[in-house]
Amino acid sequence: MTSRIDDVMDAAIANQKIVGAELIVTRHGDVAYQRSAGWLDREAELPMMDNAIYRLASLTKPIVAATALAMVDKAMIGVDDRVSRHIPWFAPRLKDGREAEITIHHLLTHTAGLAYSYPQDPTISTGLGATDQGLEENFARVASHPLDYEPGTAWQYSVAIDVLGAVLAQVHGGTLDDAVKAHITGPLDMAETGFFVADEKRLAKPYADGLPPTPMSDPQTVQGDNGPLVFSPSRIFSKTAFQSGGAGMAGTPADMLRFFEALRNGGGGVVRQETVARAFSNQIGNVDRVPGQRFGYLGAIVDDPVAANSPSAKGTVNWGGVYGHSWLVDPVNGLCILSMSNTAVEGCTGRYPKDIIAAVYADLI
Repeated sequence: MTSRIDDVMDAAIANQKIVGAELIVTRHGDVAYQRSAGWLDREAELPMMDNAIYRLASLTKPIVAATALAMVDKAMIGVDDRVSRHIPWFAPRLKDGREAEITIHHLLTHTAGLAYSYPQDPTISTGLGATDQGLEENFARVASHPLDYEPGTAWQYSVAIDVLGAVLAQVHGGTLDDAVKAHITGPLDMAETGFFVADEKRLAKPYADGLPPTPMSDPQTVQGDNGPLVFSPSRIFSKTAFQSGGAGMAGTPADMLRFFEALRNGGGGVVRQETVARAFSNQIGNVDRVPGQRFGYLGAIVDDPVAANSPSAKGTVNWGGVYGHSWLVDPVNGLCILSMSNTAVEGCTGRYPKDIIAAVYADLI
């Protein structure tokens, strides 16, 4: 499993789509492919190293969701709990003024009626940009705006996992990082992953899409699939910004691989096997989403590989991180693909991760 994948990585770097990248592919727990390529810092001529540290963006989400599931297993919260039971200050209403019943399940599945943009209130942070607000201050502002739809009736990517993070911090006590470390990253020995940077010398320099990609300023606006995204690379160092459950962590490929392999193996002792099975299955019923894909508690679920235009097996779980990452867990084939880069947004939703997945499965077959 080398030639096709090498070609994809080499072409992406040579064609100035990606600045630097790491890729790890495992099959039944064994490393089948591992490589770092390109630049950690192009301007300083520092080549990409093995096991660099990256701003995780939405790779934060499955870690925080797994923290919630571990707390469910310990009867600290329930998936059917109303969110306002734990954080009374978060009780948004519907557009007609009716009270909305948002549950932990709705947050985990992005069916809560929340959005990922609140242009009517520019003081609201959605996790990537700079802010000096705490969780309650920021998300009480979100709660003051009516929901886009009644919880459970639609799917919309949103700040739901940030709100979930506020619940977990409140129930566990302390910060969200405390909860994540107690239930997931600590037991799995993910020592270099959290709301901090373990080693600044290994922190990958972030780049914005372009020909060539440009070093990110702060703030930096990058065109995403659904509109402009505003990044603040320095946010990870802020002592005042709320810890974003949807986008705020930094970490390494080795730690993230350990996490995804633990899930593939039934929870790795931190989440019960039956809870992982539930998380890896459709939790949104028939509400409208992209063709061939449903959504569980940790990411998208490939329900129909043909309709999803995916080479992966039915039941594969996948998502990404807008700073430049993509991941996939295929339980049927015993496969895990972890692609991390320092180039937003190409490394997340561009051609690069799609070509990587196609190359892995072509070599697999």
